[in-house]
Amino acid sequence: MSVVKSTLSDDDRRVVGDALQGALVDLVDLSLVAKQVHWNIIGPRFRSVHLQLDDVVDTARAYADTVAERASAIGVSPDGRAETVAKTSGIDTVQDNWIKDAEVVRVVTDALGAVIARMRERIRVTDEPDPVSQDILIGLTADLEKHHWMFQAESA
Repeated sequence: MSVVKSTLSDDDRRVVGDALQGALVDLVDLSLVAKQVHWNIIGPRFRSVHLQLDDVVDTARAYADTVAERASAIGVSPDGRAETVAKTSGIDTVQDNWIKDAEVVRVVTDALGAVIARMRERIRVTDEPDPVSQDILIGLTADLEKHHWMFQAESA
């Protein structure tokens, strides 16, 4: 049931809603993974990577809100609950305890790469049914790719 009516057809709303929901889950998990390693990083590059992780978290959280609100605007109820994120995220889990700076860079690079790959598919499937949602996903992916580049440069 949706109390918000959309101008999208039911089929288009389903496709776009699925893309936005998947993006929301990946963004919530990306922010959690980045914060987890942010709190537990150790090593000579602690400070620079620690600060860089805050940038990733800020991006993920801001876009999570944008994506969730877009879903609501088209009549799709967003689901960012921990249970949903745990079941459907495309990001690997991270270890608990302290984690060396080089491993943090690898973990975050891999997480960003996984999210970007899934975002590119979401961009593809939203092209025809909803260019407005696609535009949000394109901007998001550009920002994630910038973070991905910067973390890759950390390990060069």
